Amino acid sequence: MNHATTLPITEARKTIFDITRDIQRPGRYYTLTDKGRPKAVIMSAQEFESWVETLEVMWDFPNIAQDVAEVGRDYKSGKWKTYLSLEELLKQEGFIASKVQKRTYGVSRKIKAKRRKGVSKNR
Repeated sequence: MNHATTLPITEARKTIFDITRDIQRPGRYYTLTDKGRPKAVIMSAQEFESWVETLEVMWDFPNIAQDVAEVGRDYKSGKWKTYLSLEELLKQEGFIASKVQKRTYGVSRKIKAKRRKGVSKNR
């Protein structure tokens, strides 16, 4: 639930620390007015980032609401079984090996120190 508060800018200036504390609660924001007209909105940085991310997704995928609704209908009707799981999709695209190989690799206990040419130990 969004809870908006409208304040004149002069009043907001006096209570800015209280406002910044209050907007940290989810769904809280302030509309600041000048001579009764809205001039700015103050919201938490976290909520602003969430809004920006949502807008970017909507810009990149303009039909996302229709796609989500279609998947919802398919799920309710039982057609969801035709969709691939994430793991199945990753296997299909070659990001996950379909059969895990059970090989073990050993490391030699004999470690030889490599020397660099021209490097003195007394530096």
